[in-house]
Amino acid sequence: MPVIGLTGGIASGKSTVANLLRAKGATVVDADAIARELVLPGEPALDEIKRRFGDEVMASDGTLDRAALGRLIFSDQTARDDLNAILHPRIFEVIRNRVGQADPAHAVFVEAALLAETYSQAAHWTGMDCLVVVDAPEDRQIARLVARGVPVEDARLRLAAQATRQERLARATHVLDNSGSLEDLQRKVDRLWAELSVPQVPKRAPASEP
Repeated sequence: MPVIGLTGGIASGKSTVANLLRAKGATVVDADAIARELVLPGEPALDEIKRRFGDEVMASDGTLDRAALGRLIFSDQTARDDLNAILHPRIFEVIRNRVGQADPAHAVFVEAALLAETYSQAAHWTGMDCLVVVDAPEDRQIARLVARGVPVEDARLRLAAQATRQERLARATHVLDNSGSLEDLQRKVDRLWAELSVPQVPKRAPASEP
């Protein structure tokens, strides 16, 4: 089975698509969940983050203050690059291990928010074959974030910190338009699943003439 990247801008519906794929039996390796595991107390990555960013990104109980770190990295490209340098190699290593452990009878999707930005590196580490982009208009993304309680200016900063919509679409081998209803998205996931979950039979060279 192929290894398939799954990405989309913030509030595009990427996680909804991942859940629909899980319901169909797909293995989904969640890079964002791995990132959360890697910054638990006692993990080396958390110690590096504390050394780089200081106590201002740490909660009083010794855990990472994700909101404080988010405010910092969404407004500072250098800080964002430094955080990625700490986390990305570790994330890719865990992804590669989990992909290797997955049931080869089922499709494997790697869900990550920044795959458009890191596709070449991610493909190198994981053997990724193609990239599915969940797409939604930016005004729809902002509206969804605001509905979750994110101030509109913070929502705009979060969008600006990611690849642009055009950059993601330029990377995509498959696009799922999530500007409509959940039922519409389900139908598109059904079609994607039918296309990508069928094993590809290698083409054999024609036998040479005797």
